[in-house]
Formats: sequence, structure tokens, C-alpha cells
Amino acid sequence: MPGVISMILAGGEGTRLYPLTRSRSKPAVPFAGQYRLIDFALNNFVNSDFLKIFILTQFKSQSLNIHLRQAWHVSGITDRFIDPIPAQMRMGKRWYEGTADAIYQNLRLVQEHNPDHVCVFGSDHIYKMDIRQMVDLHKKRGAKCTVAGIKVPIAEASEFGVIEIDEDWNMVSFEEKPESPKCIPGQPDFALVSMGNYVFAAKALYSELERDAAKQKSHHDFGKDIIPHLCDEGEVFVYDFSRNVIPNDVGNQMYWRDVGTIDSYWQTNMELLAKEPEFDLFNNQWPFRTYHPSLPPALIRACRNGKESVIRNCAISAGTEVYGATIDHSVLGYDCKVRSGAEIYESVLMGDNNIGKNVVLNKCVIDKHVRVADGVTIGADPELDRQRGFTISANGVTVVPQNTDVLE
Repeated sequence: MPGVISMILAGGEGTRLYPLTRSRSKPAVPFAGQYRLIDFALNNFVNSDFLKIFILTQFKSQSLNIHLRQAWHVSGITDRFIDPIPAQMRMGKRWYEGTADAIYQNLRLVQEHNPDHVCVFGSDHIYKMDIRQMVDLHKKRGAKCTVAGIKVPIAEASEFGVIEIDEDWNMVSFEEKPESPKCIPGQPDFALVSMGNYVFAAKALYSELERDAAKQKSHHDFGKDIIPHLCDEGEVFVYDFSRNVIPNDVGNQMYWRDVGTIDSYWQTNMELLAKEPEFDLFNNQWPFRTYHPSLPPALIRACRNGKESVIRNCAISAGTEVYGATIDHSVLGYDCKVRSGAEIYESVLMGDNNIGKNVVLNKCVIDKHVRVADGVTIGADPELDRQRGFTISANGVTVVPQNTDVLE
């Protein structure tokens, strides 16, 4: 779309996803067998025909950079690009001090393209969005800033920025992660929250970032500083995400998940395995691109003694081999090996995992390059799993960190 520059914030540490973020940034965390979290934001931009994209990286960005190079290289002689931009300390010897500061430190890159509008989006939510529809409404309203809003249960709203609007969808108040969030009028069980996706008139963004950068006590954050200030000035319009339409989609077009914790990460993977999943990965009019390694198709075999494999409601990626095992409601990434007699229930294997004979995995997240020896059980005894050095989430999901050999 002409006149628009897109900035994707991909520098998050993802501390609540630890140990999955021990050696990678949050946007680089594998998801659904073959994707990375950042792929969903990028596919939304590319499918919306926004192809001038800067990706701002910072913490533990090596695996993210490799993925972007393999999956999201744009070649040719046009002015289309998808460029990762590392923190370069352009304005002094300091890292990004907040989301707004990340854009501010790279403002020259934006201004060189002389855009009329700037999209500033997060990189680690699971959803579909035709961003053109949001930008078109932003232009029609002549707004300085437009924030995408979505309805969530009031019990979950304290994790987000909570929005209050008038009858014309102008923002009248905004509170970041309040202890007692305000409900939607007439809907006491729901609140309207920010999705962390913004469209700015370019000149308004420049002036607002300059103003914020001059404030010593600012957090230099969009949610904590920029949006509240513009809201007080009466300059923020809210885009109703429920208005967004994806062509040919059979899922829930209001689907949006923040996979910020181990439990939400596990649950969102499991939701993909439902009989009628709310998130449609099979819409060929809204394809999901990613990097596909050169691997053979997945093979499901009986073992040598004739025991058949049993697979129920699973997503299994290329290169995976299953020999006489039972796998139920699980996601297996690339190049996994599952030996005879193994039983895997409600688990996520990220890839390059070797699961031995008669292993039992129950409600686990197994990071990459994990080897589990014959006869080991994980996910049945939380105390034993803690002694092994594994993380147990609040809802009982056991996480085995990357490059672990589980021998007993």
C-alpha cells in the first residue's frame, strides 16, 4: 500500500515464556510445529499487501535473524523490503528503553521513505487481520492515531491496556494493566482492550515521539505514555477488530491470542487440534508462509513387532517418523523420532526430538534438540520433574528446555 511504512516490534525478552526464551527472543519461539510467532504478524502484513516492513530486534536475536533470512527474504528491483533492524545505539550507548524509544531511535529510517502513515505492530500474537481495512478507516476518520481494540473477558483484562470509548469509537480513557478494569457498558463480563497494534499519521507520530523522548520520567512506551497522552488530547480513534473480515475464512474471525505465558502457549497449540478449530490455517486466500527445511514427508509406521501407530487429532511436521507409538492431541515439529511403545498426550514437541521406547509424555512442551531415553515418564510427577530441572507452569504444563538429555 503506497504511503505506508510498517514497523514490527520484535525485541521482546519474553520472560514469562522462560525457559522457551532462554536462548531466543519471544518472536522466535516455534509454534504449531512449523512456524515462529513472528510469522503471524508478517503474514498479516504481506497478505494485506504491505511490503515496506522494518523489524526491530534486540534481545537474543540470532535465531530470529536466521529465520527471517530463510523465510522472509524479498528480492528484486522494486522498493519492497522486509528488513530486520538490530538495536544500533543510534542516540547514545543505550538499548531500547521502551517500545516508543525503539521507534524513536530508528525514526530516520522511517523518515527517509516520507510516508503518510506508519503502522506500529507487535510480533507475538496469533491472529489474522487485513490491515488495509484498519488503515482505510484510519484515513477516513483523519485520525492522528488509531488503536486496534478487541473484546476480552473481564477476568483477563488486567493483562492488557483497557480502553473506554464514546459512541463514535473515540477513545475517552486508557489504562495500562489496571487492577480493576472497566467493563464495556451493558456487558459487565467483558472489557475492550488494546491489541498493541497502532496506525499513526506520520507527522503526528514524529512529534509525539520527540515530545516523549524529552521527558526524563517517561517509560518511553506506547501503552504507558504515548497512547494515554494522545487520549487526553482527544486524538485517538479505536478500530473495532470485530469489523475485520478475512476472505474465505471458516474459523472465528475474532480469534486473537496473546501467547505470553507457558500456559497460554500450550493452550493455543492445543486449540489448533480441535475438531473445528477457531483458527483456520487452511485458507488458501490467506496463506501462512514460513521457512520449510528440505525434509521428507512425515512417516507413520508400525514397529518391527507389528505394533501399529495410533495417531489422534495431531499436527505432525515434515521429517518426523513414528514407529508403533500412540500420539494423542499433540503437535510435533520438524524431524522428530518417536520409538515403539511411546505414548504422547496433549504435548508440544518443537522439533529435532528423539523420544525413546516406552516413553510417556503427558501435557509437556519439549523444546528443540531434546533426547528422552527409553522408559522415561515426564509430566506425571511434578516433584520429580522439578528435580530434573524442568519448569512446571501454573496449570501443570511441564517444560523441558532446549538441548536436554533426559536419561532417567
